[in-house]
Amino acid sequence: MERLPPLNALKAFEVAARTGNFTLAARELGVSSAAVSQQVRNLEDYFGKKLFLRTGNRIALTDAGHAVYPQTARALGDIAAVTARILSDEVRMRLVVSAPSSLAENWLAPRLSALLDSYPRIAIDIRVEEDPIDVMRQGVDIRISYGDYHYPELVKVRLLHDEVLPVCSPELSRGLGNDASLIDVHESAFIHTNWGPNYASHPTWSEWFAAQGSARRPDPSRGRRVGLSSLAISSARLGLGIALGQHALARADLEAGRLVALSSTTVRLGHPYCAFVPPAKTSRADVKRLIDLLKADGFSQPADMT
Repeated sequence: MERLPPLNALKAFEVAARTGNFTLAARELGVSSAAVSQQVRNLEDYFGKKLFLRTGNRIALTDAGHAVYPQTARALGDIAAVTARILSDEVRMRLVVSAPSSLAENWLAPRLSALLDSYPRIAIDIRVEEDPIDVMRQGVDIRISYGDYHYPELVKVRLLHDEVLPVCSPELSRGLGNDASLIDVHESAFIHTNWGPNYASHPTWSEWFAAQGSARRPDPSRGRRVGLSSLAISSARLGLGIALGQHALARADLEAGRLVALSSTTVRLGHPYCAFVPPAKTSRADVKRLIDLLKADGFSQPADMT
């Protein structure tokens, strides 16, 4: 940092120059006029310049004083403005949360809504992005990730290990009939989720049928294919087919009757969802509260970020 003059002396100089009188300056600062005069002398010694012309009880700025005063007054005014904003609580907390697109709308957003019950004035920045990201450089407070291996330098909290099950709209379910078996459903009715080239651990319809003891292997090229887990659930809700939907993402629709589960057989995802937090931010109350809300569907132990 560049060398700075004594700040108390700068403040005494600014008030004296603004009021034009050491006595008035002393009254504003709550000190004696002699103390103001001494602080101004300290500043003059620092600069090696006379800042005031003194005539009896009257003072006037010298040429050097006129050079110093405008920027000093502006800088001290900026500091006063920042202080006033902070003390009046105009500067609010900001929580930056980064999550994969599949989780942002159906799972993360409702929990952020619950966070606002505890922190109604908090500013929230939701960033939808895929792994990996530079958490530290991008100023992220919480990164939610599929898998527990992306960010070894951060504090990891396991949130939930989700599972998939077959879901569809109530209308499509009624069309299949009460006694219908998914083994008999035409392949064009299946919605397949393509997680992209970076993932190989997500469950497929073939794995789900294997869990039921069936050798059926639905062909994705003959069905409907989507690129997001959340889009698979939305497509099923709209009656576009039967999705192998993640339970955590589909829960609200299942509870509201917008989706129907066609079987109780589930297949677990290959990895859990985890939250990653920079070590310096683990003690923040808003971070801890959101972690607890995110864990409500998953692991039973409380969030441990020590």
